[in-house]
Amino acid sequence: MTSPSSPASEVVTRFAPSPTGYLHIGGARTALFNFLFARRHNGKFLVRIEDTDRERSTDAAVKAIFDGMSWLELFADEEPVFQFSRAERHREAANQLLESGHAYRDFLTAEETGALRDEAKAKNVQFVSPWRDREPTVDDLSKPHTVRFRRPLDTAVVVEDAVQGRVQWDSAALDDLVILRSDGAPTYNLAVVVDDHDMGVTHVIRGDDHLNNAARQALIYDSLGWTRPTFAHIPLIHGPDGAKLSKRHGAQAVHEYAEMGYLPEAMRNYLTRLGWAHGDDELFSDEQARQWFDLDGVGKAPARLDFDKLAHVNSHWIRLADDDRLAKITLDAHLSRGHTLAPDDEARLMRAIPFVKDRAKTTLELADQTAFALKTRPLAIDDKGRGLLSGDSGERIGRLRDRLNLFASWDVFALDAELKAFAEEEGVGFGKIGPAMRAALTGGAASPDIAKTLAALGREEALGRLDDALQQTI
Repeated sequence: MTSPSSPASEVVTRFAPSPTGYLHIGGARTALFNFLFARRHNGKFLVRIEDTDRERSTDAAVKAIFDGMSWLELFADEEPVFQFSRAERHREAANQLLESGHAYRDFLTAEETGALRDEAKAKNVQFVSPWRDREPTVDDLSKPHTVRFRRPLDTAVVVEDAVQGRVQWDSAALDDLVILRSDGAPTYNLAVVVDDHDMGVTHVIRGDDHLNNAARQALIYDSLGWTRPTFAHIPLIHGPDGAKLSKRHGAQAVHEYAEMGYLPEAMRNYLTRLGWAHGDDELFSDEQARQWFDLDGVGKAPARLDFDKLAHVNSHWIRLADDDRLAKITLDAHLSRGHTLAPDDEARLMRAIPFVKDRAKTTLELADQTAFALKTRPLAIDDKGRGLLSGDSGERIGRLRDRLNLFASWDVFALDAELKAFAEEEGVGFGKIGPAMRAALTGGAASPDIAKTLAALGREEALGRLDDALQQTI
C-alpha cells in the first residue's frame, strides 16, 4: 500500500493553522515554504483555518494569524476556508466510509473505552474496540456512539515523502481512530483529508510533527478512493542550543519579530534559508526565492534559530530599503516609546536615515540612532557638554558656527571638507572639535560623524542648535 503519484495538474499548496494562539515562527516558515513552492510551480497557495476545536479556537487568534501573514506578505490566492463550516461535508465522507465498510460505529462509553485501553496496554497489544466486528441492532443505533475508521490489518502503509524519503508503518501499530465524535463532530484526521481533497491540494507541506498523521490520512485517502497528495514533512525549528524551540529561547511569535525591529523581507529571506538551501546563497531576494525554492533543497535535520544570522540578514535589507519607508517605520518605533509627534518629524527622519542605516541591525537601532534628529530646541546641555563648550573650545565652536553660517552648500561631502579645512586653519586635530560639536548638536546623544549630523539636521536646525548651546555657556 504505497503512495500513488499526484496527477499531472496545477500545483496547489495550503497553510492550515489552528487558531488557538499567535502565529508561531515555525508556522510562519511552513506558510512561507508552501507559498514559495506554489509560486515556483506557478500554482496556487491557499489558507485553511482549522477551527474545529471550538473550545480553544478564538477570533483573536484568527486575527493574529492573518496579521502575521499580512506582515510577511504571504497572501492566499483565494478566500480562506474555515474548517468548522464544512462539518456537514466531513460527516458525508464518514458516511461514505461506513457504507463501504471502511468505518464502523462504536457504542463503547468513555469509561469502557478507557478500561479496555488499559487492559490492552497491560498486555502490550493495540486497543481494538469489540464493535469493530459487531453489527449494531436497530436499538443500538439509537444510542450515542462514535464512528471509527476501520484500518486494514497486517498491511504496510508506505508514504514516499518528498523530504523524509520512503516512510513505512505497520498498520497493526495504528489504531482505529475516531473520525466522528459522539456529538457528530468530525475529528482532525478526517477533516484534513476531506478538505485537502476538496480544495484540490496536491502537496501537503507541513512540520514533521505531523508525520505519523500521514499514515492515518493516507489510509483514509485510499479508502475513499481518492489520490493522495504528495506529502512533504519539514523538520521543526530548534533553539540555538539544539533543543525544541520554547519561551526560554526568546521570541516565538511573528508579531514579536516585527516589534523587535526586523523587516518582513529580512524575515522571509532568513526563514526561507532556515532548513532549506540553494548552494551557499545566504542573501537573496523574494524573486530569487520564488525561482529557486523546491523541496529537494529542504534538509532532514532540524534547523537552528540563530539571532546573529538574523541580525546580519536584517542589516542587509535595511541598507537596501527605501528611506521613506524606513522613516515611517522608525517614526512608529519612536511613537511606541512615548515620543510626542511633531509636524516635521518624518521629514527630519528622512534626512537622518541615509546617514545611519548602514550601521543598524534593526529598525529599533535606527530609532536609537535617529533620536538626536527629533530633539526639540533648546537642547539640554549637561555639565560635561558645557565644559566642552566653554573657554577656548567654546570660542572655537563659535568661530565654526559663524563660518558655517556663511557656507553656501549643505551637502555632506562639502561639509566634511569644510570641517577639515577649519580644523587645519585652527591648527588642531578634529578630536578637539568633534566632541564639543556633538554636545551642541545632539546634547550628547548618539549620532553619525559631525558632517553627517549637520547634513541630517539641515542648515537651519543645525545653526539654531549651535546658537542655543553657545548661549547656554555664556
